[in-house]
Amino acid sequence: MTGEHPSPRTGGRILVDQLHRHGVRMAFCVPGESYLAALDALHGSPIRLVVCRHEGGAAYMAEAYGKLTGDPGVCFVTRGPGAANALVALHTAHQDATPLVLFVGLVPRGHRDRFAFQEIDLRATFGSHAKLVETIDDAARIPEHVARAFAAARSGRPGPVVLGLPEDMLTDEAAVADADPIPVPEGAVSDAELVRLHDLLTAAERPIVVAGGGRWTARAVRGLQEWAERWALPVAVDFRCQDLIDNDSPSYVGPLGYGRDDRLAARLRDADLVICVGCPPGDVLTDGFELLTPRPGRTLVQVLPYADVPGLTHRPDLAILASPEAFATAVGDLLPGGPPAWLAETERARAEHLAYRTPVPEGDALDLNAVYGELAAALPEDAIITFGAGNHALWAQRFLPYRAYPAQLAPRNGSMGYGVPAAIAAALLFPERRVISVAGDGCFLMNGQELATAIATGAAPVILVHNNGTYGTIRQHQERTYPGRVSGTDLVNPDFAAYARAFGAHGETVERTADFGPALRRALGSGKAAVIDLRMDPGRLAPGTTVAGLRAARLEEE
Repeated sequence: MTGEHPSPRTGGRILVDQLHRHGVRMAFCVPGESYLAALDALHGSPIRLVVCRHEGGAAYMAEAYGKLTGDPGVCFVTRGPGAANALVALHTAHQDATPLVLFVGLVPRGHRDRFAFQEIDLRATFGSHAKLVETIDDAARIPEHVARAFAAARSGRPGPVVLGLPEDMLTDEAAVADADPIPVPEGAVSDAELVRLHDLLTAAERPIVVAGGGRWTARAVRGLQEWAERWALPVAVDFRCQDLIDNDSPSYVGPLGYGRDDRLAARLRDADLVICVGCPPGDVLTDGFELLTPRPGRTLVQVLPYADVPGLTHRPDLAILASPEAFATAVGDLLPGGPPAWLAETERARAEHLAYRTPVPEGDALDLNAVYGELAAALPEDAIITFGAGNHALWAQRFLPYRAYPAQLAPRNGSMGYGVPAAIAAALLFPERRVISVAGDGCFLMNGQELATAIATGAAPVILVHNNGTYGTIRQHQERTYPGRVSGTDLVNPDFAAYARAFGAHGETVERTADFGPALRRALGSGKAAVIDLRMDPGRLAPGTTVAGLRAARLEEE
């Protein structure tokens, strides 16, 4: 503890001072009477308070802040319904390894366990989705709790932490010192591990590197790319981790997971050396654990910043306990003895990826493949792209390049409604960078009300809404399993451009391919949040996928 204060402070003031000491620049909230003392302490503080329209949107913004900075995003919500609304972002942070601290205002301590108004059991509600759940009952212990929460959120495999704030505790006064942040260990690569890794690379014929997970930094991204390029290693990325290597690098061969190129999946399946950095080979990456089933002749190297055992499904032959940055620094001096034997294969894999990400027009009146080709050409190299869950994301994943880390914000847990709040957080953190959000018509309306937050704060993302009148991902599964029996997937949509204008945002409607470019330029030039309503062919579900095509394929099978 450092920084003694000569006079007592309220719990609310101690909390805000502690957040500032931990480097918090921005916090997101929906206000509640249960933490008024904290709101009062935030008044005039160096921390920017972003007031949102729904706790789910606020918590998503905090989760996006954590992804963008590597530091815990901070969100304040009130007890009961407010806390429950924020749970969706806790699940995202838990599965995506994102540092996040959620502060929940609670009933006064004397009302606890009396079924008080909006009372909630934090551990029962959040225990399976958070690394740590605690309630601060003593204002004098706020610095201790906050320091531990931030360290837990950042360390090992990052994730969410929940801290309960009883209403009356925040008004108590205490004379207590602030606490400095607790250092988070990075791990290390031993000399013996470097020698083993060098030997494995030298003996390999078909290696592949897979990057994913959390704890990445700009230095780690740069170091991994430099190492991969020296060795001519092909680098694939886990689902929605496309900004972990410059997509223009000759080593980058594409994303795995949903929407991946079948040829890349085959390369992972056939590799004799797989080096996973930052992530274990999970079910999405490996097509339900099928691509990397144990077999003789394959060696798995696992680099993780935490010691949890991945299990026998993907038992590592070499396990390195290190963060991505520690690993990238360690392999910086690891040099090949000559031209790698797999250079030609890396070049072929790279050519396959470039062909796969090149849009081929499909002839729709509004051809989204052509639209994304035009968008890719128009965006600056440091553009940030956000999206939620659904088939709409396949265009952004496949056809847009990601060059400057961080550049891709998307939920790996498949959570809808993420893209708009994430875009607002990104635009507030990086006002000098262009932020584009890609949304499905179903995904957009789950948090479209946060356009009000964008207008209030001056955030200016451009949001592309794929409007085909259906929950596209579910409709695709439905047509494959029950062709022609549409149930529960049709949508009746508003005029999204008019919806945007009602908030004070810029709104455009596009129905033909030729109209997209001018609409995009007007949206980018508007200087404020903008929505472009892309009126798709209602039968278009994904690149290369239509309702008619799915039904025809099913009839052929029968």
